[in-house]
Amino acid sequence: MKWVFGSLEAIWGIPILGGVLILSLAWTPLAIMLILHIIGLVFASKENRSKTGHILGILASSVGWIFGVGMVLHILAAIFLMIEAGKNN
Repeated sequence: MKWVFGSLEAIWGIPILGGVLILSLAWTPLAIMLILHIIGLVFASKENRSKTGHILGILASSVGWIFGVGMVLHILAAIFLMIEAGKNN
């Protein structure tokens, strides 16, 4: 699950591509990712796993509409999710 979320966050963090995708889909990806990160946070809490990536993902989805800030948070969320996914294996 973290691999998929991390990959999606990496896509949203790509400066031009991520912005075009999010804008063309009327910010729907941000709402969907917010819901998915909340679900992931609940699962991580129940399993006593790292929650940092999901928390950053929630922040990125919440302020993703701010150019620059959203991009940086998406990239950070992707990095942390990928690291956490690698450690969980």
